[in-house]
Amino acid sequence: MSIDPQTIRQLLLQLGNTVRDKVVQARLAVFSDDESLATISRESAADTIYGIDRISEEAIESWFAEYWPKEIPIELVMEGVEPDQPVTIPRGKPLEQTIYKCILDPIDGTRAIMYDKRSAWFLAGLALQKGADTRVSDIEVAVMVELPTTKQGWADRVAAIRGQGAVADSVNVLTWEQKPILLRPSRATDALHGFAYISRFFPTGKSIIATIEQELWETLYPSDGGRDSIIFEDQYISTGGQFYEVLTGHDRMIADIRPLVFAKLGLNSALCCHPYDVCSSLILMELGVVVEHPLGGPLDGPLDTTSPISWVAYANEKLAASIRPVFQKILRKQLHG
Repeated sequence: MSIDPQTIRQLLLQLGNTVRDKVVQARLAVFSDDESLATISRESAADTIYGIDRISEEAIESWFAEYWPKEIPIELVMEGVEPDQPVTIPRGKPLEQTIYKCILDPIDGTRAIMYDKRSAWFLAGLALQKGADTRVSDIEVAVMVELPTTKQGWADRVAAIRGQGAVADSVNVLTWEQKPILLRPSRATDALHGFAYISRFFPTGKSIIATIEQELWETLYPSDGGRDSIIFEDQYISTGGQFYEVLTGHDRMIADIRPLVFAKLGLNSALCCHPYDVCSSLILMELGVVVEHPLGGPLDGPLDTTSPISWVAYANEKLAASIRPVFQKILRKQLHG
C-alpha cells in the first residue's frame, strides 16, 4: 500500500499542534507558582513522567482515536508504552498487520516547560514497520513542533520528508495565523566566537565531560598571547531544542556523549538520550547538518524507548571536517585510554 508522505507529514504536524495547544492551555490555567505540572506522576524504564506529561498523553490518545486514518495502521512507540504491551492504531490492530512504526516524544524538554522557563518540543518520526529491526535510520518523515512558554505569541514548526528537504513555519498560538520561516544552519568553519558545547545537564559525569570539552577547544584553538579563545555555550535541556538551535544557525556544534561517559563510569543510567529524543534528526540532515555518532558512523539505534543514544551535530561539512578528528581522538583517549 502506497501512502503519500505529505499526508503523513500533515497528520504528524496536526498531532503536534494538538499537543502544543493543550500544553499552552495547561500553562495558562495555573498560577506561575503552581507546581502541579511538575509533580512526579510515575517512573518508567525510559524516564520520569511528570504531571504535564499526562496532559500530552491524554491529548495524543484522543487525537489518534479521532483523526488517524484507519487505513494506515501503525505501532505507536513513546514513553509510557511498555515494550511487552505494544500499542497499535487503530486500537486492537494486530501488530503484524501494522505497516508503519511511529515514535513520539510528546514533550522533549519537560523540565523546562513545566516551570515555564523555556520552550519544549513535540517530536515525531515515522518509519516502515520492520518489527524489532526498525531503526532511527529508517525514519522517512519527521516533525518538530515548538511548545512555547506562556510569554510567547508564536511557536515554530519544522517537518522533513527523506530526500525532499524540510519546510518550516511559525504559528501564532492565539490566532493560529501561520507564516513561513527560513532555516539556515551556520556556515562557519570553526567554533570561535560562536556557540558550541557538549551536553552536561546533570552532576553525574559532568567533570569528565567538562575535561573532554576543555581539551577539545584548547587543542583546536590554543590561547594566543595569553588571550583565551572565545566559545560560548547555551545548555538547552531538550534535544529537540538543541537540534533547533543548530537548524537556525544559533549553535555551530552540539554533542551529547552521556551514554559513552556512563559506560566509562560503569553506570546504567536512563538520564541520557533515547531514540525518541533524536527521531527528528532527519530534519537536520535534510538541511545539510552533519549528524553522526561522536566516535564515527551514523546516528542510529533501534526504534524503542530505552536504548541509549550518543550523537554530535555539526552545522556543516567543513565544520565537521575541522572538529571531528580532534574530537574523536580525545574521546578515545579519555574514555577508552
